[in-house]
Amino acid sequence: MTFEVWHLALLFLTAVAAGFVDSIAGGGGMITLPMLLSLGLPPQVALGTNKLQACFGSGSAAWHYAVAGTVQLKDCWRGFAWSLVGAGAGAFAVQQLDPAFLKRIIPILLILVAAYMLMKPHAGDQDLHPRMHRGGFDLLFGLGIGFYDGFFGPGTGTFWTMAFVLGLGFNLTRATGYTKVMNFASNVSSLVFFLAAGKVMFTAGLVMGLGQWLGARLGAGMVVSKGTRFIRPVFITVVMAITFKLLWDGFHS
Repeated sequence: MTFEVWHLALLFLTAVAAGFVDSIAGGGGMITLPMLLSLGLPPQVALGTNKLQACFGSGSAAWHYAVAGTVQLKDCWRGFAWSLVGAGAGAFAVQQLDPAFLKRIIPILLILVAAYMLMKPHAGDQDLHPRMHRGGFDLLFGLGIGFYDGFFGPGTGTFWTMAFVLGLGFNLTRATGYTKVMNFASNVSSLVFFLAAGKVMFTAGLVMGLGQWLGARLGAGMVVSKGTRFIRPVFITVVMAITFKLLWDGFHS
C-alpha cells in the first residue's frame, strides 16, 4: 500500500496529538488506530503499525520522565521484564482466542476507576505508604497488565496508573511516569510478534513514530511542570472517552 503526501502529514499530526494525550493519561491508541483503519489498512496490519508508532511515544515519554527525575529507571527493571513477558504471552494468546469477552468487562472496570477518582479528589496528590511489596507488585501487575496490553489493550495506561497509586502509594505525577516505562515494555514485546508475522507498515509507523516522539515530549513536559492538578481532569476525561468508545463498539457489534 502506498500513501500520498497528505496521508503522511495527516498521520504525523494525528500521532502528535495522540502522543501528547497518551503521555499524560494513556488512550492514544483511540486516536491513532481509527486513523490507520480509515486509510484502508487491514486490522492486523493497523494493529502492528500502531504498536510500532506507540513504541516511539511511550519510549519518548519514559525517557523524558526519567531525565526530569520523576522516574528512577533502576527501580523499573523487574516490572519492565515482567511486562515484556506478559505482553508477549498476551500477543500470542490473542492469535488463539477471541478477546470479545473483554469488551464487556473492561468498560465496567474503567467506570469504577473514574468513579473512584471523582469520589476521592485528593487521591494521588502526594506519595503515601505502599500497600504492597515492590517485588510482588512487579510480578502481579507486570504479568497481568502486560498480558492485557498484548491481548486487548484499551485502558492499559489507566490500569497501570491506578495500580501505582493504590498499590505503591505513588502520587499521580510519579505514577504517570512509571506507567510510560511499563507501556514501553509491553509495546516493544507486542511489536515483536507483529513484526514476526509481517503485519507492520514501516512507512506509516515511522512517520507516526516521529509525531508520537514529539507529542510525548510535549505532554510529559506539561506533566512535570504542572503536576497532579493538570493530570487529574485529563486522566478522568480519557478514561470516560475510552469507556464510551468500548461501549459504543460493543453496542454496534
